[in-house]
Amino acid sequence: MIKPVTICIILTLALQLNWSVNQIDINNAFLYGDLEESVYMIQPPGFQTGDSHTVCKLNKALYGLKQAPRSWFHKLSTTLISLGFHPTKSDTSLSLHFHNNITLFVLIFVEDILITGNLNIVIQRLIHSLSQHFARKNLGTLHYFLGVEATLTLDGGLHHFQTKYIQDLLHKTNMLSSKPQPTPMLSTTHLTKNATTAVDDPFLYRSVVKSLQYILITRSELAYSVKKVCQFMNNPQHHHWNAVKGILRYLVGTATHGLHLLCPSQLTLNAFADADWGSDPDDRKSTSGLVVYLGSNPIAWLSKKQKVVSRSSTEGEYHSTAATLAELKWIQNLLTELRLPPTLPTIRSDNLGAVLLASNPIMHSKTKHFELDLHFVRDAIQQKQLQLLHVPAKLQIADVFTKPVSAGPFSALLHKLMVYPKPLI
Repeated sequence: MIKPVTICIILTLALQLNWSVNQIDINNAFLYGDLEESVYMIQPPGFQTGDSHTVCKLNKALYGLKQAPRSWFHKLSTTLISLGFHPTKSDTSLSLHFHNNITLFVLIFVEDILITGNLNIVIQRLIHSLSQHFARKNLGTLHYFLGVEATLTLDGGLHHFQTKYIQDLLHKTNMLSSKPQPTPMLSTTHLTKNATTAVDDPFLYRSVVKSLQYILITRSELAYSVKKVCQFMNNPQHHHWNAVKGILRYLVGTATHGLHLLCPSQLTLNAFADADWGSDPDDRKSTSGLVVYLGSNPIAWLSKKQKVVSRSSTEGEYHSTAATLAELKWIQNLLTELRLPPTLPTIRSDNLGAVLLASNPIMHSKTKHFELDLHFVRDAIQQKQLQLLHVPAKLQIADVFTKPVSAGPFSALLHKLMVYPKPLI
């Protein structure tokens, strides 16, 4: 399945080049898969022949078969290769076609396919070629993909939102008429493993949290709060469920909000990295947060608890910087495969110690236990592959991914994250 980061990159590129984005849907996609091994099944009701011990040998994949998704993807990939496409190494669900002055990109998410390129007539020709192999529905220009609605705006941008999906979730949890909350998680919220009793219905808790994870496709400001409640899915308690209801109350008042992508003037890579040192009260591990911009558009964001305990705030910030650099390198590789000119990425951190440590060639005893991350960032700077700059704490956008933020600063961060209500003018 195509990565959300890849989708944001391709849509940003399409906005800059004024390309149209077309969408098709393959009918009964899994039934096209060819099986490489012998698979047998019991006879379906109404189609029995012979005695009760007779079984059917499958020639094609069926829905519900474990091999079906991979078989379908192999079938589609083989067909695209025969049509002159090749999958990218960075994301195999993105296929490219470069020939003379023709450029085409195909994004695959199971049976939903997006096609964009510089010539509409060639796009329609590709859609016709695919119809020779698969029964499909031509859905026209992009308007609804992966449960995400997309609308063109008067400022030349593209607004992505999940209003229907959010309202269905609120209806499922009987929260439609709840009082809205100004932020996804109050700044006074402190979640631990054992503080209250277990919830009555842990399956509902897990179902709602998984649904919240899907909303992160367009709602980056929810990354920290959703990540936090995900940590307690094995043993959810009442104060965890109250935190989930707080996120739902926030969605009540912001159901029409979504990610707004603008037409960038330049495709430069800029990132913000931050860490909240020792913030987890159970194991004292820090939380890393990052956001990556392509031009003015946020294309990647992350909130994640670090795997190791940091002995200082500088170490915690440095681990976050290294994770951001790894994300930037992957994005750069993808942009190179898209034949875009390379740019020097920039990471901004509000920890002056981490910034100075990256340019200091002397190893100190206080840093030798995270030497790999140290050299990973330092080598990129020395080879002129990265700029690491200091930014004041009040301008650190990644704060929203590391801790709960009060209502005033949180509202300002929403605009920097390009999360707005629709419609936009």
